[in-house]
Amino acid sequence: MTKVNSITLEVMRHAFESVAEQMTATVTRTSYSTIVKEGKDCSSALFDPSGRLIAEGANVPIHLNCLSPVLETILTSYIPAVAFVAGDVVITNDPYAGGGSNGSHHTNDIILVQPAFWKDELLGFVTIMVHHRDVGGMWPNNNAWNEEIWQEGLRLQPIKLYRAGQLDEQLMALILNNTRAPYNMRGDLLAQVSACAAGVRAVQQLADKYGNELLLACAEALMSYSERRTRAELANIPDGCYEHEELILEDGTAGGPYRLKASVEVRGGELLVDLSGTDAQIIGPINAPFSATYSAVLYTLRCLTDPTVPSNDGCRRPITIKAPVGSLVNSQLPAATFQRMVVCHSLVDLIMGSLAPAMPDRVMADSCGCIYNDATGVNLETHGMGGDVDHRQKWGDGPSQGGLGARAGKDGVSAMACHVTNVALPPAELTEIEAPVLILERALRPDSGGPGRYRGGLGQIFTWKSLANDVRFSWTSQKTERPPQGIFGGCPGAPGRWLVEKDGEKHPVTRAIGTLELGYGDIVSCWMAGGGGYGEPVDREPWAVRDDIRSGLVSLEQAREIYGVAIDMETGDIDAGATELLRQSVRREHADAEARHTQDEGR
Repeated sequence: MTKVNSITLEVMRHAFESVAEQMTATVTRTSYSTIVKEGKDCSSALFDPSGRLIAEGANVPIHLNCLSPVLETILTSYIPAVAFVAGDVVITNDPYAGGGSNGSHHTNDIILVQPAFWKDELLGFVTIMVHHRDVGGMWPNNNAWNEEIWQEGLRLQPIKLYRAGQLDEQLMALILNNTRAPYNMRGDLLAQVSACAAGVRAVQQLADKYGNELLLACAEALMSYSERRTRAELANIPDGCYEHEELILEDGTAGGPYRLKASVEVRGGELLVDLSGTDAQIIGPINAPFSATYSAVLYTLRCLTDPTVPSNDGCRRPITIKAPVGSLVNSQLPAATFQRMVVCHSLVDLIMGSLAPAMPDRVMADSCGCIYNDATGVNLETHGMGGDVDHRQKWGDGPSQGGLGARAGKDGVSAMACHVTNVALPPAELTEIEAPVLILERALRPDSGGPGRYRGGLGQIFTWKSLANDVRFSWTSQKTERPPQGIFGGCPGAPGRWLVEKDGEKHPVTRAIGTLELGYGDIVSCWMAGGGGYGEPVDREPWAVRDDIRSGLVSLEQAREIYGVAIDMETGDIDAGATELLRQSVRREHADAEARHTQDEGR
């Protein structure tokens, strides 16, 4: 085996990561759909000949880690490595490929895999996942009420789309025949093919420059390096068993609540996440296949450890995840999975909550959860512009943006697709071209961030008007009934809230997941949840509260009643004397409430 020094290893680490980044750049520059080219709803990774992760791009966290179990399924159950030749491209989107739960997360996420050969030697595989906005199914794009996987569109078990560089035209025709958007689907698939080709060329160029032996030796050394550093990070967590529970209050079919339970055991640099006790899979769209659970858990643990550790197969070796078969976190056929992000976001809060006693300086308060909406219809004012030129059907889709939970030393980030989503919000102008809507407002939601020593991030206010009849509006909104919880004395963020205005009358949207029919002029208003706060609000620096007031993030009322900060109305500065008295009063109230709570528990 070729020896690798530390300088060479660092150079090759960035070279490997650049392969994945080049693939992502290629697909975002050449795709047809806004959710990809603007929203960046795609992810790329590089694997060695055995299917072990070498490097991945920094895009959508929920995609990245799942590519490992997907490739493992392909190589062990469908197409072994020896059956690949140069120019082959495998396609799949089936969550239940291989008869288990290690496929794509949901049918809209289509994965391509291509081998990288150099002088007839297999150097590894490049993979790319892209969210396609329609793959058939019961509803266009957002399958909010699905009860089983058969309602979620075309399922492709791993199969070669290209054989030795030749496109299987019949397979492509079959795929395009099962979508409402064949023009966009073909364009986005070919963009993925181009991205794979770019990845293969980049790997071959590295082999030309450094030789195949050094490349493979560096990949092996890099994985071992990440394993050592990950074990060292986990060894810093006090040994013990840490437990926590989370509730999901609705599933889109008026069911719930559902329980997620975690037991996190830390022993000498290794970590076991046991999700036994989590409720069984349901008749509804929020089930998570194991590949999605795997991604969400590993993402959370990456957040709690040193971010400079290279992300590859070595990071996963000290970590074991147990998820009961047939549960919400390891669903089996025929469970629907389109809205699996509801469970995935809850898993982040679940693992954070479990490890809070052991890692108070690393964990975060709860965040806004999964928030998503789209509108489908025909926009008569922009007929023929953008969208699907085959069917003249228009829609806009994408995550709405809430608040991230606060953490030690930092306020939560405002208005973002938090945690495992990390997808960008497309520009309003593009949304209005592609969807039958007029956007009336996008703004931060004052007072929505959970008060704390460190404030939770603010949610967003998003209001839009339908510009057509027969517009189908679909949404997913977590944290509407139970708001994002604060931590270590921090207060909850504001819960999410949705209103639909028809003929001048406002109607609250009471379901967390669903679909409505809208007419011309109907208005949808969304108030996204804010993140939970960290630490006692009365411990927040008064100047930070003052700055929040000046920025329109916190009201004078919240500053006075919760933070205990008084502002001189004439100067706009802090009234130090009144603030001290207010904070003394607030602390006494908190102490009295805690005493009453303790007394009640003792009865």
